[in-house]
Amino acid sequence: MPDALFHTLFWVLLAGLLVIRALSALQLRRAGERFLPDAQAVRQEGPAAFALRLLAFFLLIGVLVAFAINPPWMQRLDLPLAPAFRWAGFALGLGSLVVWAWAQTVLGRQWSAQVALRGEHQLIRRGPYARVRHPLYAALAGVSIALALVTANGLFVGLGLLVLAFLPVRIVREEKMLLEGVPGYAAYAKAVRYRLLPRIW
Repeated sequence: MPDALFHTLFWVLLAGLLVIRALSALQLRRAGERFLPDAQAVRQEGPAAFALRLLAFFLLIGVLVAFAINPPWMQRLDLPLAPAFRWAGFALGLGSLVVWAWAQTVLGRQWSAQVALRGEHQLIRRGPYARVRHPLYAALAGVSIALALVTANGLFVGLGLLVLAFLPVRIVREEKMLLEGVPGYAAYAKAVRYRLLPRIW
């Protein structure tokens, strides 16, 4: 029964993430902005990095299908994780989704799934951006860790590690773009020193 419960909690977190992403895409469409990448966005991110991200997306779809079917080989990757850690993962996931939704709401039409600037891009300093420079990536890291804990499965642990390894590369590329294309970003980066986690004290 506990495994079935955590299986359900996993889909709850995933559904929350999909709802946030769908609402963001709808917000962009209403603002007349593009959701899918164009040639400039691919060049900005780098063709290799973009291809890897696309491959990771299809890999994730495959993993989700496998998790839903739960074949014997998937079960062999289960880890002996105490329920307390799995509940902590679910709490981390919920908190990360709240930060994700908050950051995307504050960004509005400025948000892009690609490494790309919007027309007349403006620097955002309010909401979670007043404390950290990349709250969306912090939320992504939190959700990735949460899914690994809730599923207690080695495959999701591996995916989480891939996300954590990918984030520094993405952040460096994005900050380079922001420094070159958004007036005031250099001063903002000096004022808000933390990229992912705010100073606790």
